[in-house]
Amino acid sequence: MWRVVTAGQMGLMRGTLTMAAPRKYPQELRDRAVREYRTAGPKSQIKRLATDLGVHPEALRGWIRQAEADAGERDDRPTSVEREELAALRKENDQLKRANEILRTASALFAAQLDPTRPR
Repeated sequence: MWRVVTAGQMGLMRGTLTMAAPRKYPQELRDRAVREYRTAGPKSQIKRLATDLGVHPEALRGWIRQAEADAGERDDRPTSVEREELAALRKENDQLKRANEILRTASALFAAQLDPTRPR
């Protein structure tokens, strides 16, 4: 019943080597859907437009909200540029944490080698 998990599979499970899931809808469709929503008369129903385009209504609603945030019309969510910057900063932060841990371990190792009487 139990399966043996290899080290490579463990790396994939930790998320260090995982790839992002492919987008379900192409960017052209997203842009067209938002453009149609904006050019429609008095705020058309998202659900009707979504069924016409063959997309999920919540997906369309999210695209519209993100487009509004990117245009500066919404303050309740970050813009696409801010999201990309935040992701890059988080990635850099993770790398710096790993480097700091390596340096801390190396420092302890060298200190132990220089002063063998020092308790570990």
